[in-house]
Amino acid sequence: MMVPATAVAGAIVFGMANGAIAASFAVSGQTFKVGASRLEGTGFKQYGGFVKEKDGTAHPVAVSEIADAKLYDLCQSVKIPDLPIVLTINAGGGGNPATAKGLLIDMDSLGGDAEFKNIKIGRDATDLNAGATPKSFGQSADSVTITDLEQVARSTSAGVFTLNGLKLKVNVGAAAKECF
Repeated sequence: MMVPATAVAGAIVFGMANGAIAASFAVSGQTFKVGASRLEGTGFKQYGGFVKEKDGTAHPVAVSEIADAKLYDLCQSVKIPDLPIVLTINAGGGGNPATAKGLLIDMDSLGGDAEFKNIKIGRDATDLNAGATPKSFGQSADSVTITDLEQVARSTSAGVFTLNGLKLKVNVGAAAKECF
């Protein structure tokens, strides 16, 4: 029986790496910010959901799935609670975008200028993701482009996330500024 179990485990890992199966984990309870001058994506889906902290505290979120994404001038920041410290990650500058396959974002808010191609608004969320709440609102589009992206999120996962030109920095005191 070792071969079937190994095959199932391999299929699950393959599905997670390609974004077909979402990885489930407890969130920290802290939000982080993501900014980009431009996001270009294909295979866009969005619906409501919840994420949970380890202690069971639930947070309502907007879930966005993007099959393939390019992020130009990516900035991610997280503020350390009660301290003048901000961790920043920058990537995707100089025309060489950060890329993601199977991108899944659980967010509190999103801002920017968006254009959707072939958008369908008001879909049943379970048609977009079997794990979504039945009869809840969803939307999908063949592609999405968002300029001046500003997002506050609770979690992000991807099958593959390539950060070209990665720069991670711990900013302290007066330099402790978030992406936006």
